[in-house]
Amino acid sequence: MLGFITNKTAAFTTTASTITGTTASTATATAAATTTTTTTTTTTTTTTVTSVSKWLNTNSTSFARYRHTASILTNGNVLVAGGYDGSSALNSTELYNPSTGVWTMTGSMRFTRYTHAASLLANGKVLVAGGLSNIGYLNNAELYDPSTGQWIMTGNMSTVRDSPISAILTNGNVLVAGGLAYGAYLNSAELYDASTGNYMIHQPEFGQAWHTSSTLTNGNVLVGAGFNSVGAYLNSVELYDLSTGVWTELANMNVKRYQHTASVLTNGKVLVAGGSGITTALNSAELYDPSTGNWTMTGSMNIGRYYHTASTSTNGNILAVDGRNAIAYLQSAELYE
Repeated sequence: MLGFITNKTAAFTTTASTITGTTASTATATAAATTTTTTTTTTTTTTTVTSVSKWLNTNSTSFARYRHTASILTNGNVLVAGGYDGSSALNSTELYNPSTGVWTMTGSMRFTRYTHAASLLANGKVLVAGGLSNIGYLNNAELYDPSTGQWIMTGNMSTVRDSPISAILTNGNVLVAGGLAYGAYLNSAELYDASTGNYMIHQPEFGQAWHTSSTLTNGNVLVGAGFNSVGAYLNSVELYDLSTGVWTELANMNVKRYQHTASVLTNGKVLVAGGSGITTALNSAELYDPSTGNWTMTGSMNIGRYYHTASTSTNGNILAVDGRNAIAYLQSAELYE
């Protein structure tokens, strides 16, 4: 990720010169002579400075919200859509400019919704699907066009889905899987065909909700953690193979969590941050390395948060936005660099 996931090391060399003097004296009957010998010693000191990955606060959103989505547009701006403010579902959306740190409002969605899924399509539009609204569970979907700032409806999913995952595949289709339907945990999955605007049923996954999905550089999809039908917090991880359509289990995360975020970094690793833990909102974060299949802990967020969003900016930083913790709905953002 432009060098901020692996620690950055810089070496600085300082050279100091020390002058020491040796004096010898001789005397004769008519005059005294003094001879001085000067020795110069050079000492070289090398200091290594290491910068550690960390989170930095940035400007707040226009509205407090959680259970929303965030999508990186092709121009580098971040689209935050929908969510819940503690009393009502939202259809408002806003844009974050990473070069200025400024938030601006954009067109509202046709439906209020939260705990929905969002994906950036190859044509630059953003697909949001499912979730909950002020009128109940949703199976509908809509598209945001950055060129107009407006939303239009597209094809419906086969079933309502609250808290599903979605991942853009290398063929341009979108995989939507899992979630909740009227309290039941879903293990079904479906594919959105961006060329037709329609969904079709696909190979199921393990039944869970409030998990995350990440499309790896090889096109496979990493799905991690969440919450299942027996009330268990999960740290389990599975992989969807695009070429075969088969799901396989991988090494577990270090921490059980749900309602967290997952972001693919420019170095191919996946950053998982925050979420709800067994007893508290988490600020911990960890990295998945596809080359080894292992998870390692990394720098923690400044605030424990869940139901937040995380987006990879064009400069490689990760923007974490809003969410909530045990005592408040959050209206804050921070950067991982």
